[in-house]
Parts: sequence; structure tokens; C-alpha cells
Amino acid sequence: MTIELSRRRFCLGTALVGLQTISSGAFARTEDGTVKLGLVAPMSGPNARYGAFSLRGAQMAAKEITAAGGIGGRKINILAGDSQGTPVEGVSATKRLIDQDQVDYIIGDVSSSVTLAMQPVAEDAGVLLLNAASSNPKITYKAGVGGFKWTYRNYPTDENRALVVLQYAAEKKGFTKYAVLSVDSDYGRAAIEFTKKYLPRFKSQILTEDYYKEGEVDFRSVLSKIRDSGAQAIIMYGNADSTPIVGRQMMEVGIAGKIPLIGNAEFNTEKTIKAAPKALEGAIEAAAWLPAYDSSKSKAFVEKFTAEFREAPNNHAYVHWETVHLLAKAIEEAQSIDGEKVRNALSKIHYASAVGDVTFDDHNQARLPMILLEIEHGKPAIKGAYSAEIDYPK
Repeated sequence: MTIELSRRRFCLGTALVGLQTISSGAFARTEDGTVKLGLVAPMSGPNARYGAFSLRGAQMAAKEITAAGGIGGRKINILAGDSQGTPVEGVSATKRLIDQDQVDYIIGDVSSSVTLAMQPVAEDAGVLLLNAASSNPKITYKAGVGGFKWTYRNYPTDENRALVVLQYAAEKKGFTKYAVLSVDSDYGRAAIEFTKKYLPRFKSQILTEDYYKEGEVDFRSVLSKIRDSGAQAIIMYGNADSTPIVGRQMMEVGIAGKIPLIGNAEFNTEKTIKAAPKALEGAIEAAAWLPAYDSSKSKAFVEKFTAEFREAPNNHAYVHWETVHLLAKAIEEAQSIDGEKVRNALSKIHYASAVGDVTFDDHNQARLPMILLEIEHGKPAIKGAYSAEIDYPK
């Protein structure tokens, strides 16, 4: 399968946030009522902040859609289910929303493990599960032609991130030789396995491969080995707390400014850059969305969210806001709230998101552009939005 990396250019004009909403005349309305949308997210527990942002983003979208006339005159009623960030509670919340609240559709969850547990529940009930924030590729390996026809995902996967970062590094920076320094976790090791999958495509290779435990603070011996390996860049998927330590020790062993970091470990935050500005120069990572992204739709969302909730939105707020608008557009195109018709409409949809055009592949995975960041002169510079096609396991 040929991978195409293309810079997305947008012309969203002067449209306000609500332009993705639906006029009542476009919907074949048969009865009065509401569209019941369940949202499963961690509303309590250690990840409750993510759930709060998710709910706010979804509620803001529902409010905009209703203010613009609703979906064929129907307003969206969001019913929240608390997963507490655990699969058991996520399944219980999903069943309550389906059996007791009789929701028409479900969005969820932030946690991939919860979403994976929700999939068979939604499949058995024949209820559309539209995910907005889980990144584990297994969710869409198992969806669409993979089996679960009622699961769709409007969020890039960890595999997509690894591929986009690698392709940008190879095609835009000319890197072909890498060292690995990644966290010793399912996330860190999986990201490297995804990277390895696409190395041959770019005639690239990994020269050294090391993993660190969470809380580890001494990277000097590994960084010295990398210094002598001939690597052009360090692939790092890991914890934000470790990145400043790695950066300072890169300066100690003499590779700061010579061998950049690429991957995902919050290279772009002010705190990280300040800790080791020379080491972070040239660092590359990909993000699903950023508040600073320069598109009219994105700016309008940030402005409106900040005014309404008195704090800036994070990624979870944005993706849930966008996903509710995406679902509304699918219902409009289906001219029905029937799940089967809406599911078919999603498979064919062309949706103009704040980051770029969204379509779905045969695994019901959104083909989403990702935003590429590179640290230049001590500040994160957005290099554009890029997309790439995934090769699914046969």
C-alpha cells in the first residue's frame, strides 16, 4: 500500500463553529423527540479531568447544534456514563446507557482498555460506538472488516503517530539511522514495534534499542552508547517527567544539538524545553490537535470554549466536540436517526474538521491528519498537518 504524506491546506472561510450543524429541512423527520447520545468517560477517579474535558466538549457541540435548529428539529441530549477509567465500570456504564437510557449512539472512552471492553457490548446491542480519544490500534484492527461493524473511531492510533513521525523524519529531515530510548511499558514498546514495521519502507534501521523503567533517572550510559553508534536521531516514546532528565544528560554526554529526539514524550512543553533547550532543539513529535493550530475553525473553537468554561481546552475537549459534530453530519446525510443508515453514512462521509478532511477506511478508522511539531529556536513550530495510510495485519 502506498503511503502518501501531504500537507493539508484549508479554506474554511469565515464559517463559525456551528457550521457543521444541521438544518431541520435536511432531515426526514417522522416524530418529535431528541437524539440520545451516551458518553462514556472517566468522570471520577485519577483520570476524571480527562472525562470532564470530554463532557464539556461534547456538551458544547450539542448546544451549538441545538441552537442552529438541531438535527431535523431534534436537540441532542447527552447522557454521561462514568467508566472510572476501568474496563469493568466502562462495560457497566455502556450497558446502563443502552438498556436503561436507550441511547441512540455512544461516544467513548478515553482509555483504550475501556473501549476494547465496550466494543462487544455495542456490537451485541447493534448500537453505534463512535470513539473519540482511544489510541490503541487493536480497536480498529477489530472493527469494520475486522469484525465489529458498529465500532468507528475518529482519533489517530499509536501506529498512525509512529508512522507519521518516522515518515516526516525520513522524508523531511533525511534520517535513516536511529537509536531507541523508550519507556518500558506497553505503550513504549508498542510504539517501537509500529516504527519497526515501517522502517523498510524508508530504507531505515535501528542501531541501538534500549528501554527505561518509569522513575529511572540515570541515562548516561545509554546516551553514551547512542553517541558512539552513528545514530542520526533518538526515537523516544515515554513519560513527560523523564524527558527533561534525558535532555540534561544529553548535554552532559555531548550529543545535545547533534542527535535530536523524535517520537512522543511532551517535547513541546515550555517546562521541558527550558530544562534542556539545546537538547530539545530539533525534536519532532505528532499531535492529534493543538490549541495553537492555525485554522479558523480551530481558533473559533478555542475562543468559544475558553469564554464558556474560563479555561483553555485540551485535546480531549476538542476531539469530543469535533466528534459530536461529525456524528450530526452523518445523521444529516443519512436523513435518519436509524443506526444502520447512520453507520453507512459514516463509512462514506467527507467531513471538514479543524485539522483537515476526515474519511473512514474499511476498518472504520478515520483517516486523520496529524499535526507535526518541531522545536525551532527554543519554541514548538507547527510544520503542518500530515496523513498516512496504515497497513493492517492480514
